[in-house]
Amino acid sequence: MKERSFFRDDGAALGLPIRMVVLTIVGLAGLTMILSALAGIHTTPGVLYLISNTTSFSMSGTTDDSPYIQLTVLNSEDEPVPGASVVIWSPDHRTAKAGTTDSFGEFIFQLENMSLPTGKSEGYIAVKVIQEGYLDLEEQYFIKVRST
Repeated sequence: MKERSFFRDDGAALGLPIRMVVLTIVGLAGLTMILSALAGIHTTPGVLYLISNTTSFSMSGTTDDSPYIQLTVLNSEDEPVPGASVVIWSPDHRTAKAGTTDSFGEFIFQLENMSLPTGKSEGYIAVKVIQEGYLDLEEQYFIKVRST
């Protein structure tokens, strides 16, 4: 059996640079695929904001219709959010309205026969907005309603 010396193994030394180049190329290709897959993932959902054309209104008596109210749903870059689902509750939570925002991020509604909570002279309209890719927005005290 021929004795081989570690320092004199010319066969392994000749193939080493080629192996290093091939493994480097394969590693970089794999890293590129992993980074491109991660770049397409949105890990943090966006934030929604809600604007109304009114902050409060008065109603005569304890049961009445609300005025027409326009809500605008915006994202964190002040762009309208079309197709967002909107649910609105009357102050006593017995009357509700639901719909989706238009291409301008707007939703116009009127609550019919809404009433204030029993024994109260004021209450609040509650709103919930849901849209894919965004955190849900829930405002329990969005529009103040007073009885005159």
